[in-house]
Amino acid sequence: MYNVMSPKAEEFISHEEILECLSYAEENKNNRELIERILAKASEMKGISHKEAIVLLDCELEDLNEKIYQLAEAIKQEFYGNRIVMFAPLYLSNYCVNGCKYCPYHLKNKHIARKKLTQEEIVKEVMALQDMGHKRLALEAGEDPVNNPIEYILESIETIYRIQHKNGAIRRVNVNIAATTVENYRKLKDAGIGTYILFQETYHKESYEDLHPTGPKSDYAYHTEAMDRAREAGIDDMGIGVLFGLNNYRYDFTGIIMHAEHMEAYGGVGPHTISVPRVRKADDIDPDVFDNGISDDTFAKIVACLRIAVPYTGMIVSTRESQESRERVLHLGVSQISGGSRTSVGGYAKEEAPEDNSAQFDISDNRTLDEVVRWLMELGYVPSFCTACYREGRTGDRFMTLLKNRQIINCCHPNALMTLKEYLEDYASPETKAIGERLIAKELHKIPNEVVRKRAAEYIDHIHLGKRDFRF
Repeated sequence: MYNVMSPKAEEFISHEEILECLSYAEENKNNRELIERILAKASEMKGISHKEAIVLLDCELEDLNEKIYQLAEAIKQEFYGNRIVMFAPLYLSNYCVNGCKYCPYHLKNKHIARKKLTQEEIVKEVMALQDMGHKRLALEAGEDPVNNPIEYILESIETIYRIQHKNGAIRRVNVNIAATTVENYRKLKDAGIGTYILFQETYHKESYEDLHPTGPKSDYAYHTEAMDRAREAGIDDMGIGVLFGLNNYRYDFTGIIMHAEHMEAYGGVGPHTISVPRVRKADDIDPDVFDNGISDDTFAKIVACLRIAVPYTGMIVSTRESQESRERVLHLGVSQISGGSRTSVGGYAKEEAPEDNSAQFDISDNRTLDEVVRWLMELGYVPSFCTACYREGRTGDRFMTLLKNRQIINCCHPNALMTLKEYLEDYASPETKAIGERLIAKELHKIPNEVVRKRAAEYIDHIHLGKRDFRF
């Protein structure tokens, strides 16, 4: 709950402040003394301000840029280690009343296949996801008060949580739906959601209003202040993001850090996650129409500088990015990725015919979950299917406190290894399982608490006997 009245959107995302920061960064992008001071402050791993972060993003000095990447990697390792949390999106409906110019779900698109899953179809989708090995979902739905009312979302969440299929169960349902009321956020909280996710798309008000000409989403202030209402409703974990390519990336980079600062100042805890998607081709969307696209080099530096600015926040890269792009940014700050994803409505239970395309965007990484898990392990990462913090109540400021005190490793690392072992036993191919067994044996020794390490090893030894769902 708030202790003080939260300012309005145009106060905590100040256009004038952002322009001043961009000008300051441009003037100081080769100011070695200033950049070294910022890096020295950042090396304390307590974060830096939006003004300092944009200076690092603009830095043109090659040796200092290398230090930026090295520091981002060190911060990622310090707080999140080599664990990568796995999830998948689940699209419930692509009915939408908004007019967003970058999304094929916009109301004027008359040729995209419109679909809405029934509860019976949701069961089939979830069972297909469980057969892959997923334990964590992100629900997606267009904004349509008739076809996708809050009651439909709540019923869908209830359906998902009650499905027990073989050894599978979805243990955390994150929700990515349109900005809504405090009352509806309370209903989502009561339904047991994990993280509430809402992308700003762009923080530039004029561009935002041009990109959202019609529909409820056209209200910039209502959308930007959504996280304040969610916090008022008692939701602990919230995820923010921008869609890079819609607007000048320097502006939105600065804006998203300002939003994170606002959440910390007026909600008591910053964002649980930050997502960094880029515009991708879709049904009637050509990304080349938008003239603010960013290169892979710029994308990597954005990830690195965000990790430095908000060291405690999880970072998400989805299958919008290619295998090569994802591999490049994993060590720079990313802590969650999707795998085996489908962005169509009903795309998991059966293959969609081309004429029935209902996808929100084209996927760049089309590998199966097993292939993604094996790839991560070959790179030295631990794929994690853990949801223990959510189920043990380690959310919001409680989670952040553990993270800031470097204590989360005694929870996250053993839980990651145990859930990976479950995945290997239940779903992995023989090759993936062999790699995973060797990785687990190696990684057990990294658990600092001896008691926890021994208990985790004992549990892992007995998973194949049917022991499930133990957690730290």
